[in-house]
Amino acid sequence: MSQLTALAGFDAKGPACFLLEMDGTRLLLDLGRGPDDGARPDLAGVGPVDAVLISHGHADHVGSLDWLDRVGNPPVYATAPVRALAQEAALRDAGDLSALRNIDGLAILTGPAGHAPGAVWIRIGGAGGLLYSGDYSAEGGLFPASPLPRAAAAVLDASYGADTADLVGQRAELLAETGARPCLLPAPPAGRGLDMALAFLDAGHEVEICDHIRATAEILTGHDGWLRPGGAGDLARLLARAARLQRDSALRGVMVAAGANCGSGLSQHLGPRALATGVPVVLTGHVSRGSPAAAWLEQGRVTWRRWNVHPDRATLARMLAQCGARHVMPAFASSAQRSALASAFPATGWATGPVLAW
Repeated sequence: MSQLTALAGFDAKGPACFLLEMDGTRLLLDLGRGPDDGARPDLAGVGPVDAVLISHGHADHVGSLDWLDRVGNPPVYATAPVRALAQEAALRDAGDLSALRNIDGLAILTGPAGHAPGAVWIRIGGAGGLLYSGDYSAEGGLFPASPLPRAAAAVLDASYGADTADLVGQRAELLAETGARPCLLPAPPAGRGLDMALAFLDAGHEVEICDHIRATAEILTGHDGWLRPGGAGDLARLLARAARLQRDSALRGVMVAAGANCGSGLSQHLGPRALATGVPVVLTGHVSRGSPAAAWLEQGRVTWRRWNVHPDRATLARMLAQCGARHVMPAFASSAQRSALASAFPATGWATGPVLAW
């Protein structure tokens, strides 16, 4: 019997960490922290594992790598863009996940998952094994997503539940709302921040990007194999045309600043300045509990317009059809979202708890 246990990431938008036990091999799929209240996975009693496979470099998937000693200090594997952008030594020095073909005889297959630089889905154990989608997005402009392979069991990104809103409509709405007004868009630099900056640039807006986003773009131009066709040229155009956004910059144009919740990066400094001067601040992703952005949103001082970086309902339907899994764990979904998924896809064998066995 093979078994997958969600140590975190089931029934909530929590840190990603899944323990796979198959044919005597024990693997961790991601080892994250947050996004709410610095939440950590429960590693009590897990014991040593044989390796940690990283789907992508966002903190809620890698933020607990400082706990590697709690699981026996196993080797870590990640893709080249993830390693190039990493701040953590454990991630910078990781093995190459793309070149990994097997672990202890278990076949490893990976493919691009969109969402973020170097993000991948991972299949372990062939068609009879487990598919882990990581965070998956087929709608973005920069990062490619390939179809999922067949698997007996799957852990799929269900962050939006059965929501039907697509990125085409969201992008058009956001572009229409901002118009010619100055606007601050706090965003993850290794993710939708780049896509949003390019969308506004292509729509004819004056765009300014912070140094963190600029540095990310510069690094990614050296990894054009991980970008959609023409992506390297798009990044070069962004670097050439977007103005430099700094802490003391005048608040003008569309300003894309690192720090999605205004508690880090340049947005932690520009957010209060924007609010004090009446410049709109628009949040576009998960609003972390306890963050400045959460407080401002509750007070009605900022607006929220989602920019999809996870599967909408149509994308999730394709993912289910592609992998054909008999047992599926909806990752990062609340109980209400899981109920909506069960209604939307009644033929799917959805897990009702944090364990999959097959």
